[in-house]
Amino acid sequence: MANNFEGAHDFQVDKLKITNVINTPPSSSGNGPLKELEHHIAAEALHDSAERCDAPKCHPETRVAVQDDLYDWIENGDVDNPNNMKWVTGPAGTGKSAIMGSLSDRCKKNGLPVASFFFSSTGSIGRRTKTAFVTTIAHQIAQHRQDLKDAIAAAIEADTIIFKKNLDVQMETLVLAPLRMIVGGPNAGLRGVIIVDGLDECEVEQIHDTTTTGSKAKPTLARTNDQDHLEILQALNQASSDPSFPFRILIASRPERVFREFFDPESNSTSFARKLDLHEDYNADADITLFLEAQFNRLRRRYNLPSSWLPPDAIKNLVDKASGQFIYAATVIRFLEMGHREPPKALIETVLKMEFMKTSNPLEHLDALYAHILESSPDSPLSVQWIISIHQLTMAGAMYTPNTGSVCTASNINLLLQKDPESSEAEHLLGNLYSLVRIPPPSNQATAKYDFYHKSLLDFLGDPGRCGTLSVATDEIDVFICDGFVRACKRGCDTHFPYPENFLKFLVYFPSYLGLSVGSACSKIFPTPASADWWVLLAIKHQGDEHLFDLFRKIHYNVRGFLNVVSESRSDTYSFSILSVLSAAGIAASRRVEFGAAPFCVVWDQLPGLHLACASRGDRVSS
Repeated sequence: MANNFEGAHDFQVDKLKITNVINTPPSSSGNGPLKELEHHIAAEALHDSAERCDAPKCHPETRVAVQDDLYDWIENGDVDNPNNMKWVTGPAGTGKSAIMGSLSDRCKKNGLPVASFFFSSTGSIGRRTKTAFVTTIAHQIAQHRQDLKDAIAAAIEADTIIFKKNLDVQMETLVLAPLRMIVGGPNAGLRGVIIVDGLDECEVEQIHDTTTTGSKAKPTLARTNDQDHLEILQALNQASSDPSFPFRILIASRPERVFREFFDPESNSTSFARKLDLHEDYNADADITLFLEAQFNRLRRRYNLPSSWLPPDAIKNLVDKASGQFIYAATVIRFLEMGHREPPKALIETVLKMEFMKTSNPLEHLDALYAHILESSPDSPLSVQWIISIHQLTMAGAMYTPNTGSVCTASNINLLLQKDPESSEAEHLLGNLYSLVRIPPPSNQATAKYDFYHKSLLDFLGDPGRCGTLSVATDEIDVFICDGFVRACKRGCDTHFPYPENFLKFLVYFPSYLGLSVGSACSKIFPTPASADWWVLLAIKHQGDEHLFDLFRKIHYNVRGFLNVVSESRSDTYSFSILSVLSAAGIAASRRVEFGAAPFCVVWDQLPGLHLACASRGDRVSS
């Protein structure tokens, strides 16, 4: 302290307060690095996430045998097969996700460390790709031990770009190396499980080629889904083979080829994991019987029905039709309790009398049920178009604009697809389909999204051999959605029909939602009246630019007004760039335009009275 006053003289001190600041090293708790890790996880993929609040769980007293077997394996392993990895498989609808969810809850309730990742092709973007897989597992593992938190934090500090590396490197750096650091300590007593569900639903990320425009520009896939599945399997196998890894690994998926080959000891000597087939190894009939009996008793009490309301042998017939698929039984129950036109007794008789073709298709009963429910709509072909469009818009919205996914709400989709925005077309078409589609109540549709009870419905509609006359071609869906978009553009120019601001934002992001498939669809819809001029505003949108969105809203999508406002409010360089894009030549030649702008060059010459003024302005500026 004396050094602080060295050489000082001729001063008087009345009151002296000295604060001694000591430079201390950063806390070893690793809050900074762990916060960074948290930013790279898919929280929606956790078994108890808010997104999975309605996820299927095993009905009490059902699937007890398979849950007990799996839980015993997690705790004790197999004496004759020491491998720490097991594959649970079975066809669609056999209850894999329900079992994995219930097993996760059981482990957590009993204090057994569990890390989970529930993939879903209909979930948020984080649940559909591999990007956040290892980081999400590492984050959950870190929550169980302070020494693991410190080790993982140190690993992130030592390699700050680890989140950009492949899964094998991430697994080694974020999981295995930290575990080895504490292996000499109390790690010997650490035991838990990593549960990975729906791995077959993991989709490869699309990479969009922005070096081309127009109809030739298209998203490219650098890899295939199978390659990403295999990369995840290899990373998990790398972990399970490490002596310092104290967790069992439970993987659930459909029996797709990449999984069959990976878990076949004859074709893959590196994997010795045991397979558990829900369809072959367990007879689900007794569990489905218990489920149906409980649900029918509940319906009987709800509707005050006599105990004899079920036809003789109804449950046995339904169990036979289910063929081990819980999704069939669950859909029947939803159909009975959500039917709007007929009482449950009449509906159950309809299901029991349902005709189907005798084929080798194990899903024939489920297909017949889906077809019957869809055909109960007053316009089943149009209802199917709505269902597929809802799925495509919701998925594309989450992929291209994950931070603004809230704009893909039920009310926004209704405004887009309904021919008359003030009609009740959505309720008219989907009102009888509540057993297939989760439809938010009217009071919540401005914030809530449509959803589907099970992916098997989309699989059914995507296979012409299964859905027959209900099949709709992909290009028909593109045209259907684009037609709604053009209607919205035209209607939006009418100042007597103001749109909600959230819907305007939905339209601003729309070109990115469908990617370049819009380009081929536009030619089937246009020419449109000149009142649709403000399509150009979407064509030149800069994704995420809230300032531009503000301008769009304030001037009500008037193109010429937009040019004036932009010229006055932004730098000359930016204005020149915009005007260049707005010229016909600029759109065709520019390589700076996002792929969402490409469809506009297809229809530029078909918007009379607009492109001439814009092009002349652009030429004048460029000269």
